[in-house]
Amino acid sequence: MNNSRNTKIDKNIVSAKIKYYRTKNGWSYQKMSDKLMFIGIDIHKQSIYAIEKGLRTVVDYELCGFAKCFNITVNDLISDFFDTLDK
Repeated sequence: MNNSRNTKIDKNIVSAKIKYYRTKNGWSYQKMSDKLMFIGIDIHKQSIYAIEKGLRTVVDYELCGFAKCFNITVNDLISDFFDTLDK
C-alpha cells in the first residue's frame, strides 16, 4: 500500500499513553518496572523512560503487559493512533 501523505510515525505510538497511565497511578519508572517483572515481563526502568520518550519500540507482549498492569485494554493504549488512520 502506497501512502502518498508524508506522515511521520514515531517508533512508539503508545509512549504518551504509557506515561499518562504510569503518572496517573503515581508510579515511578522503578515501580512500573517492578509491576511488569511481577507478571513476567522484564523491562528495566531506563527502558520505560526510553519508551515514554519515543526512543524505544514496544513489542506486542510488552504492550499486553502494560495494559494488564494498568488494568486497561490494549485498545485503550492504541486508540488515539488508530483513530488517525484513514478509513
